[in-house]
Amino acid sequence: MNLLTEDDVKARLDPARLVGVIEEAFRSRYPHTLIPLRTQMRLSGAVLLIMPCYDRQDRSLGMKLITVIDTPPTPEEKIQATYLVLDPTTGKPTASVSAAYLTDLRTAAASAVATKYLAREDVRVLGIFGTGRQARSHLRVLRLVRNFERFLVCGSNPGQSREFAQEMARELAATVESVYSRTCAAESDVLCTCTTAARPLFDGDLLRPGTHINAIGAFQPNTREVDSVTVLRSRVVVDTYDGVLAEAGDLLIPLAEGVIARGHILADLHELLLGKKLVRRNAREITMFKSVGVALEDLAAAELLAGENK
Repeated sequence: MNLLTEDDVKARLDPARLVGVIEEAFRSRYPHTLIPLRTQMRLSGAVLLIMPCYDRQDRSLGMKLITVIDTPPTPEEKIQATYLVLDPTTGKPTASVSAAYLTDLRTAAASAVATKYLAREDVRVLGIFGTGRQARSHLRVLRLVRNFERFLVCGSNPGQSREFAQEMARELAATVESVYSRTCAAESDVLCTCTTAARPLFDGDLLRPGTHINAIGAFQPNTREVDSVTVLRSRVVVDTYDGVLAEAGDLLIPLAEGVIARGHILADLHELLLGKKLVRRNAREITMFKSVGVALEDLAAAELLAGENK
């Protein structure tokens, strides 16, 4: 069995190629892929997620096991993940991939695809809520689809936010500012929420017209990063209907409150890429992409890695 470490993945998984692979996966492979709702198991101090995926046309089979730890020793240890590439006939593992970085990158790549199709062409300011792994990957990857000139970050700890901003400014050779939540929400053209927050991070009335939001952190029905005002003001796209309507408190809570109806969710990512649903109609509309993660993204990333490993 082929074994790939985190260092192997970091060396071989090219972000730009992954954005293209995930875009094509949602456009072309999604209709003939079996993606069961992921299993969530509550452990002592963590949540275990089990995410299988089977492409019936390409006969590709894989499964990710991911543990999200409540209070990790360090932010880098928040996620522990392994991806198994399986023989579609026997179910025997043919490759085992250490998948924490893979998860970071494929999530940011999906946000980049949504940003490519939903954000205005003239966006210049990227705002990030969070200072962890996903915040870092979104800062790196979203630059591939838009020409940002200014970067804002907002974390729960001001000191950590300043350190994170300084670190990312050096890495990106760009202006990265640590700001308060109000500034991050009000001055961003594209806004990414990459946190483990259980309650809204900002007042949705602060968003300026034309903003695009990628809400990727919350994945349980009772947690959310954006408030009902944000959702009500937004034209909403999801990665998958089934996953979001089972897990995403960002949308389930305003649905339960009666603030929005089911029809407020305009499209999934497959429909958006095919042009089946019109979402952004003008430069002043606010758009939102709500993602809880899709197993097809992991399968596509693992296959890209396998190709790089040949």
